[in-house]
Amino acid sequence: MKTSVSDQSFYIESEDDEEVEKLEYNRNEEDEGNEEFYASFSSQRKNSSYATQWPQSYRQSIDLYSSVPSPTIGFLGTPTLSRLGSSFLSSSLTRRFTPESLNAPVKKPLLPPSVDDEIQPHKRSTYSLATPAPSRKPSVRFDEKVQVDHGHGIPLGRQSSYGQAVVNGINVLCGVGILSTPYAAKEGGWLGLIILLTFAVLSFYTGLLLRQCLDSSPELETYPDIGQAAFGSTGRIALSIILYVELYASCVDYIILEGDNLSSLFPNAHISLGGFDLNSRRLFSLMTTLAVLPTVWLRDLSVLSYISAGGVVASFLVVFCLFWVGLVDQVGFQNKGTVLNLSTLPVAVGLYGFCYSGHAVFPNIYTSMAEPRKFSSVLLSCFGICSLLYAGTAVMGYKMFGEATESQFTLNMPKDLVASKIAVWATIVNPFTKYALTLSPVAMSLEELLPPRHLKSHVYPMLIRTALVVSTLLVGLSVPFFGLVLSLIGSLLTMLVTLILPPACYLSILRGKVGCIQATICIIIIAVGAVSSAFGTYSALTKIIQNLSS
Repeated sequence: MKTSVSDQSFYIESEDDEEVEKLEYNRNEEDEGNEEFYASFSSQRKNSSYATQWPQSYRQSIDLYSSVPSPTIGFLGTPTLSRLGSSFLSSSLTRRFTPESLNAPVKKPLLPPSVDDEIQPHKRSTYSLATPAPSRKPSVRFDEKVQVDHGHGIPLGRQSSYGQAVVNGINVLCGVGILSTPYAAKEGGWLGLIILLTFAVLSFYTGLLLRQCLDSSPELETYPDIGQAAFGSTGRIALSIILYVELYASCVDYIILEGDNLSSLFPNAHISLGGFDLNSRRLFSLMTTLAVLPTVWLRDLSVLSYISAGGVVASFLVVFCLFWVGLVDQVGFQNKGTVLNLSTLPVAVGLYGFCYSGHAVFPNIYTSMAEPRKFSSVLLSCFGICSLLYAGTAVMGYKMFGEATESQFTLNMPKDLVASKIAVWATIVNPFTKYALTLSPVAMSLEELLPPRHLKSHVYPMLIRTALVVSTLLVGLSVPFFGLVLSLIGSLLTMLVTLILPPACYLSILRGKVGCIQATICIIIIAVGAVSSAFGTYSALTKIIQNLSS
């Protein structure tokens, strides 16, 4: 007797089906509203313009910041748009499925096909993994722990917990900006720390606004989606360009950072090539570029996402070393500092603003959480911990080094102390793991623009990525001022992404539903961001031009 197709194919017939247990889909009777949302979302997302407009690769590339997928190392040996398997629209860690990932083919059927597959189509169950029946609960819950297989986009079952979300958030927020907080304290004075705390509160609030924007429609998943919902296709493209320029500029700062710190360890290193004399800073900048270039060619950067998660440990380690040098090694905290420096305060504004440049990733963290209702608590923990680190580092560094504080406090630490060497090497290693993760979204967005006839070639993606890496080196050598470049990024780009655009998008998306008080708060935040951006950008550019001409 032949087995019917419902016994042979990859379908879910009921809540007790054995295939459900094999796939570890955990059915929960709670949150039926979320399950109904998922059923409706599947059909809505299929015809959504958010899934088809540039940049389609944003979700997948930014997910490397907010998740730790299983590593599979490979180089660019297949076309950029096809090598991802699950397509740009599927995420390595997603709560809201796209139709592409839901309808992805299974690698191999559980049982071999039979003639009944063709002659008895009327027996096929409509309650399949790809198309949930409206009369039943879908097999995949809206808030279920989900991971998408990298090869075929099939949901496998895992999501980030509260603790993982907090660690991911801290890893995003607490980056190289912490090295410049003592310098920012010197530029702004002690009262300038009020700006740091103000930005922390405002950035926390705008992060909550992004969540409300995402909750306004099941089709919204990323920051560019929010921009499109608020201001149409033009808003999506403009916001995406701002985000990508910010990532690119961060890579430039990585090159400057590596050159400064390595040259402080080996100040006498130099080389002459064809009549060109490379001093230690330029030499190490070039060596850093050559070292990170192969990592940018990696097809799957998930192996680096494991290592880059150590950025949280590195940040705490560097701060601990600073404290150790000041207290145990008796460098001391004897400098009184200045109460307020009005002339250089705008530079401090940009530096403090850069400290909270994580909003590009917050939507991804939110949509990957197993318990999204705890997102507010996650943000509060992230901003609270990072603000304490920033403020503590600023106070300790400025008290230790006073008016001699440099753009990176590691350059001020005594070179003969063990704690200083640990801090410097931790600072050096960290950007090596983050450079490719930071530049990859920019490269993938450009690869989307390649003509269809070039998509089958892996040469063009490699050329694009190589050109991007070389360009960051050239820009870094042309403007080798770490603190001022950081201040420019914070003033010009981070203010837009963090303080100006979130409330603007919120007011546009939820217009008519926003109360007078909340609308007033949003307008005030936009005004604060615009004024800070204008003064900070002008001050940073002026100082860069002065340093280049001197």
